[in-house]
Amino acid sequence: MINFNTQIITIFTANYCSLKKVLSMELYFIIGILLVGLCAGVLSGLFGIGGGIVIVPALVMIFGLAQQTAQGTTLALLSIPVSLVAALNYTKAGLIDWKIAVILAVGFVIGGYFGSKIAVNIDATVMKKMFAILMIVLAVKMLLEKKT
Repeated sequence: MINFNTQIITIFTANYCSLKKVLSMELYFIIGILLVGLCAGVLSGLFGIGGGIVIVPALVMIFGLAQQTAQGTTLALLSIPVSLVAALNYTKAGLIDWKIAVILAVGFVIGGYFGSKIAVNIDATVMKKMFAILMIVLAVKMLLEKKT
């Protein structure tokens, strides 16, 4: 139990230190990350999808994060309600960028609100087709990308 509590303290300490470092990030980078979080939140509200479908590919393809770091960062974004235990393993391996996770969370919450407001007014058949198209587009993009 002591080890688990130490890991929790480590996560929150790393999170606090990362918040201080956010101020040193480039403004366009912060805005880009915030927009990814916002888009993911909207899509989450619209389709009920998680960060792994939108945020992980965006962090890899747009911001150049390694796949594991993108996954770890996304888990950190969702860690309190969804996957704290999994995020602990990524933290131990040094594969979470807490600065990005915090910025994404802000956009994700706001986007989730607006996405859900839109989704409740869309026909179920149309929504199902929109979701399928989104999944196909993301899958094809990742399959055809030459970077690893």
